Amino acid sequence: MTNAQPPSFNTLPLHPATLANLAQLGYSGMTPIQAASLPTALAGKDVIAQAQTGSGKTAAFGLALLERLNPRRFAVQALVLCPTRELADQVSVEIRRLARALDNIKVVTLCGGVALRGQRASLENGAHIIVGTPGRVMDHLARGYLSLEALNTLVLDEADRMLDMGFFDDIATVTRQCPPDRQTLLFSATYPAGIDKLASQFMRAPERITVAQPATRSLIEQRFYEVTRPTRLEAVTKLLNHFRPMSTLAFCNTRQQCKDVVAYLQRAGFSALTLHGDLEQRERDQVLAQFANRSISVLVATDVAARGIDIKELEAVINVDITPDPEVHVHRIGRTGRAGESGLALSLASMDEMGAVGRIEQYQHQASVWHKLDELTPNGNGPLLAPMITLQISGGRKEKIRPGDMLGALTADAGCTREQVGKITVTEFTTFVAVQRDMALHAMQKLNAGKVKGKSVKVRLL
Repeated sequence: MTNAQPPSFNTLPLHPATLANLAQLGYSGMTPIQAASLPTALAGKDVIAQAQTGSGKTAAFGLALLERLNPRRFAVQALVLCPTRELADQVSVEIRRLARALDNIKVVTLCGGVALRGQRASLENGAHIIVGTPGRVMDHLARGYLSLEALNTLVLDEADRMLDMGFFDDIATVTRQCPPDRQTLLFSATYPAGIDKLASQFMRAPERITVAQPATRSLIEQRFYEVTRPTRLEAVTKLLNHFRPMSTLAFCNTRQQCKDVVAYLQRAGFSALTLHGDLEQRERDQVLAQFANRSISVLVATDVAARGIDIKELEAVINVDITPDPEVHVHRIGRTGRAGESGLALSLASMDEMGAVGRIEQYQHQASVWHKLDELTPNGNGPLLAPMITLQISGGRKEKIRPGDMLGALTADAGCTREQVGKITVTEFTTFVAVQRDMALHAMQKLNAGKVKGKSVKVRLL
C-alpha cells in the first residue's frame, strides 16, 4: 500500500448528521476494514469480515446498524453479541458516541455479573440497541423480558472467541428468535471451522471480507528464547528485569500456568496479577482497572480471558507458552506496537513446542529470530514496581459520581497535583483511581476523612 489518503466516510450513503458527528469525533478517514465492509453492509447484505481488535470494526458494524434504525420506534432493532462483558461495555460506549447526533438512541448492555432486575427495568423503558453476552441475552429472552420481533440487524462480534468459549448453542438459540429477514454481520479475528457452520445455518449468501494486517505490525520486534520446562518461569523474570517494560501482557495456555507464573513473579517482588476464567466479575473488574491504570506492571492471562482487553501503550507481550494456533500468536503479539508505537514480543519455547514455532513462521512468512537467555542482564535496581497504586472508592455511576468529582476531591482535599492522579474508571457501583505510589496512602486517608459530592465514601488501597 502507498501512503494514499484513507477513503472518506463522505463517499458512503450515511445520514448527514452522522457524517458531521464522525468529523467531530476525529474520524478522518476509513480504516481498511471499514472501507471494505461498510458499502456491503449498508447495502443490506450479510457480511463475514475478518478483522483484528483495534482495526475499527466496531464503527464498521455500528454505522451499518445505526443507518437501519428508526429512532421513533421504541423496540429492539439491533442486537450485538460479544464474548465478554468488557468488550460489550466497550462496544456500547462506541455505539453511543457514533449515535450522538441522531435522535435519542437508547443502547442497553446485557451481561452477567449484574442483577437481572436493573437490566429488566432498562428494557421496560424501551431500547433500540442491545449489546450483550450470549448467556445473559438468552436469560432475558427465556423470561420474556426481551423481544426481538422488530430486529433488523444481528451482529456477532469476535465470533471466533465466542466459539472458543463454547457459545455455539447459545448463539444458535438467540439467532433462532430473530426474524428470518434480518441482516447478519459477523466479525472475527480468525476463521475456525465453526464460522462456516454458523454461516450455513444462520446467514443468507454472506459476502466474505478479509483485510490484510496493517503495516504497523512491522514495528513489533519479535524475539524467541529456547527454554526447558524447569527454566521457563525464571526466564520470565529475566526478560522483565532486562527489558523493564512498564506494561506487559503475559500469555499462558492454561489457567494453572497463569496461577504458577503470577505466584512466581509476586515472590520475586513484581507487581503482577492474573486474569482467568475462575475469577468472579468483581475480581476481574478490579484486575483490569489496575492493569489499565498502571498499578500492576504484569498481567498474566489465558487467550480467552484476555479477549476484549484493549490496553493502550502496552510495551511488551510475553508468550510464556507457545500457542498451537499461529493466528492466535499473531493476535497475541498484535496487542503491542499499536498506533505507530514500537512493541516487544518475547516468546519462550521448549523443544516440544518447535513444531508450533514452525507453523507460526509459515503463517507469518518470516523466520523466527532466536536469542540466548544468557544475553539477558538485569537493568536497574530490583524488580519492576508499577508507578501507580489503585484506590477503590465505594460509589459509582449509581451515586452520580463522575471522573471530574474524583479529580476535584483528590486535588482540593487530598493535596494531590493533577500530575499525581492517573486514570479514573467509574463503574456502576465502584470507582477506581490511580494515584502515584508515594501519594497513595496519604490520598486514601484524606478521602476517608473527607467527602465526595457531599457524601462520605469508603476508600481502600487495592
